[in-house]
Amino acid sequence: MTSTPQPPREPHPDHDRGLEFDLSTLMSRRSLGMFLGAGTAAALAACTPGGSGGSSTSASAAATSAAASPTLTRAIAECGAEMPQETAGPFPGDGSNGPNVLEASGVVRRDITSSFGTSTSTAQGVPLTVTLTLLDNANGCIPLAGAAVYAWHCDRDGRYSMYDSALHSENYLRGVQVADANGQVIFTTIYPGAYNGRWPHIHFEVFESMSNATAAGQVLAVSQIALTEAACRQVYASAGYELSARNFPRTTLKSDNVFGDDGGIYQLATMSGSVAAGYAAGLKVTV
Repeated sequence: MTSTPQPPREPHPDHDRGLEFDLSTLMSRRSLGMFLGAGTAAALAACTPGGSGGSSTSASAAATSAAASPTLTRAIAECGAEMPQETAGPFPGDGSNGPNVLEASGVVRRDITSSFGTSTSTAQGVPLTVTLTLLDNANGCIPLAGAAVYAWHCDRDGRYSMYDSALHSENYLRGVQVADANGQVIFTTIYPGAYNGRWPHIHFEVFESMSNATAAGQVLAVSQIALTEAACRQVYASAGYELSARNFPRTTLKSDNVFGDDGGIYQLATMSGSVAAGYAAGLKVTV
């Protein structure tokens, strides 16, 4: 779908005001999730890393290591610091601020480039594959298999589906995936744009399980992925990202109101690729 270039927009007045702004919402969702999830706690313990049922933690770790990818092995070796908790921002689409895409049939998917349901429009842009490796910090950083991740981000013009006035009927660039035995989830999407006030990023929430992610379940973590400067410069110099090319120089990692406190050292993705071939981004998420 070809979008009509829009003039640079100022960020929403409530946009990404920090964890304090979202804390009351997050805590209410945690409380509700704990209440609703009580009946399934035993079942989750049997299949969640560190649970009391099934094999021991050491046996689970050994079995995982046997089939672990080099990315997972490196992530476990470097594990230690938990992923910083961040704001979900004003456009989460998770029911905490307006619409809730998590209740919609079709949200569980790997490819999030197109809308689903009443629309099949596709967000245009440079291809991007995002791999998150979830690690359980409380249990020796073993893979958090069975956890679920909801990821979302803006389009190449810096607009969010479901919220922008021109995109109310769209829900693209949003989706949920369940972590595999290596604790990994993969999303196929497009490179997000840059808009005033923020460094280019991708939002995500981690839930205990898929059932929790598609209901009012317990949120384990809320954070954001920071994209690298080199990749941003290359992508924003390509056709279709003209608005992003103008907005990108206005905010640095250090001036960003989410990543600025530590320069995004725990949230900066490892990236490779090119505009022609597409990009791959990877991030270790320790919760």
